Amino acid sequence: MLASFVFLYLLLTLGIGLWSSRQVHTSQDFVLAGGKMPLLIAASALFATWFGSETVLGASSEFAEGGLFRVIEDPFGAALCLFLVGMFYARPLYRMPLLTLNDYYRQRFGSRVETVSSIFMILSYLGWIAAQLVAMALIFQIITGLPIGVGILLGMGIVMIYTYFGGMWAVAITDFIQTLVILGGLLYFAGLMHQEVGGFQALLGQSPPGFFRFFPESNWEAGMEYLAAWITIGLGSIPQQDIFQRVKSGRSEQTAVRASYLSSAMYLLIAAIPLYIALCGRVLYPELMQGDSQQLLLRLVSLKGGMVLQVCFMGALLSAILSTTSGAILAPATVFAENILRPRFPHWDDRKLLAVMRLSVLGVSIVAAALALRKSNIYDLVAESSSLSLVSLFVPLTAGLYWKPANAAGAMASIGGGMCAWLLCEWFPMGVPSLIPGLLASILGMIGFSVFYPKSGLK
Repeated sequence: MLASFVFLYLLLTLGIGLWSSRQVHTSQDFVLAGGKMPLLIAASALFATWFGSETVLGASSEFAEGGLFRVIEDPFGAALCLFLVGMFYARPLYRMPLLTLNDYYRQRFGSRVETVSSIFMILSYLGWIAAQLVAMALIFQIITGLPIGVGILLGMGIVMIYTYFGGMWAVAITDFIQTLVILGGLLYFAGLMHQEVGGFQALLGQSPPGFFRFFPESNWEAGMEYLAAWITIGLGSIPQQDIFQRVKSGRSEQTAVRASYLSSAMYLLIAAIPLYIALCGRVLYPELMQGDSQQLLLRLVSLKGGMVLQVCFMGALLSAILSTTSGAILAPATVFAENILRPRFPHWDDRKLLAVMRLSVLGVSIVAAALALRKSNIYDLVAESSSLSLVSLFVPLTAGLYWKPANAAGAMASIGGGMCAWLLCEWFPMGVPSLIPGLLASILGMIGFSVFYPKSGLK
């Protein structure tokens, strides 16, 4: 019975995506929903950017195992990212005639930086998409007993189809509907767990000492880990195409800014619900922490029983993951078509570009599914994705917007230096998170080459 309800929900999602395709006539419709989204839909789309497997399954298991300090990266870092986008990035980017974020790199630094930044941006998405596919596979396994590999391929097919046809319109409309489902399902389950555990005071009394510690211990290593947790998504996800698409899809500059602030608040508040559920589960059913803790919430739902509860929660969880995955697939597919292929085929008209974007959706989906079949830790996949964009793309974007001397030579040095330092520290650990030396190298590369080679002529 549960599998039937979930199957019907997935069919409904596919139907919405196919219906949304009626709004897609140009590449701008496909990528930016024509720039016509109102505030609530725009905010829901921004909120749904990451509210998927990382938050509901990954962060909740980290919280249940290690307390508040273990989830600084998500949801706190993710909420910080959305806030910073609204404060510093939404206005200047919205005013520019851009289809992708890499169009900005071309306008500011030239075509070579556009190409290099596009390659790194596409790579940064593969781990993120793979994490969502793994999460969908876990749900399918709980519901139907399907092997993880089969579940990954099934999830890929569902999201690929409605993203292929509906583009950003499908992403935006399903995000809005799925946000309502997410909120309803999580609140319902949290209410049941709250009642069973005996309320907040009883829960706090049974939590381990120091479980809600928010700040690090007073030593260098802990401080660096804490900083890395804040900036992994907090800064690393700012230079991402899915964020840019959602910002540019707002029907006005003011809508884009307000949607960023509203989505930041929504993310922090709604993300607290699965954390609370996980803590209740740890206190009430500690035996469920054995094995793969990423399945804690799924096991709780199965244990608690009740068709209404299972349908509500599984529907909410699938909603979160579908929302995240669809936007994550659309973003690199758009960049590949617009910034890698189109400059090499300048004779393409808009109709041809739209067709290539849709084919790119298929390609990105297949590659991400292959990665998901090789690695199944959700939290690690997401962290690697955000770290890559932080050390390569964040500094050129920010310096380009706010530092006049920034030039193409500085951007190339920033991207290359940051990546090299990050990879070197991954292979030969230095006692600090590798993304911090990577970010410092990226900053130094931008400053050094922009100052010492102000007229490099690099294009």
